[in-house]
Amino acid sequence: MSGNPFVAHRSLLFRVACEVFGSVAGAEDVVQESWLRWAGVEFSLVCDPWVYLVGVVTRLALIRLRSLSRGREACVGEWLPELLLTGPDVAEDVGLAECVSVAMLAVLEALGPAGRAVFVLREVFEVLYGEIAGAVGRSAAAVRRIARRARGHVAARRPRVRVSRSERQAVVERFLLALRTGRLQELVEVVAPDVVLIADGGGLAGAALGPVHGVDLVARVLARTSRAGAAAIEATAVWLDGAPAGRIEIDGELAAALSLVVENGQVTRVCLVRNPRKLTRLDEPAEFVR
Repeated sequence: MSGNPFVAHRSLLFRVACEVFGSVAGAEDVVQESWLRWAGVEFSLVCDPWVYLVGVVTRLALIRLRSLSRGREACVGEWLPELLLTGPDVAEDVGLAECVSVAMLAVLEALGPAGRAVFVLREVFEVLYGEIAGAVGRSAAAVRRIARRARGHVAARRPRVRVSRSERQAVVERFLLALRTGRLQELVEVVAPDVVLIADGGGLAGAALGPVHGVDLVARVLARTSRAGAAAIEATAVWLDGAPAGRIEIDGELAAALSLVVENGQVTRVCLVRNPRKLTRLDEPAEFVR
């Protein structure tokens, strides 16, 4: 193990940042900034490097989350996180893959920044309440209350059945094939009756301003997307944030990214990112050390 505590703990720090922030790309930025902060610390004054570094990473992730929250208030329509092109290796880390999955992001989103941080630090990393209090700027008693509420929220909403990698890939491939061909019936067969579609155009690209509910409406929206006039549509399978997903090109130009939640062999949630500012990391696979 390296003599530098940051290097020794970097893998876990990345996991903390990833689970609190909910994005591989955002986690990388948080860890890099944490390294710069650590480089300026008088090490002899740090009693417990792990606790200190977890606090730094958590505070930086919260600052970014709160900044994002303010940006979302001014966002036109729905908000979705930026997606990052990765390789299938991220999916092999089951914990990491779950923490950045669309399903878990949807569950944690409603907790708010502080609730998300408390849940992750306590339930995933078993950090003591007093140490969490220092990281999130709350009393230990307040942290206990937040943790109790967060546990109940997550338990009631997180997916109850873990979907295998092969099953998810198969469903995503069927979905993309139906999208490419524009066959409405095939889309209907691959999505769940109560499917929900969330689209983020950021006011810069056409997208539904609110959630679209139900198989009929979602299938029609997707079928219209696949036709797009007489344009040539290409929907290809890619790995985004460590999960099978889709890249949509119209007339050879990147137009959108799709992230899907799969349960019981069907798509239950479609996240369609059309905001061009969130499609900038989809050409070259990201390489990072966890």
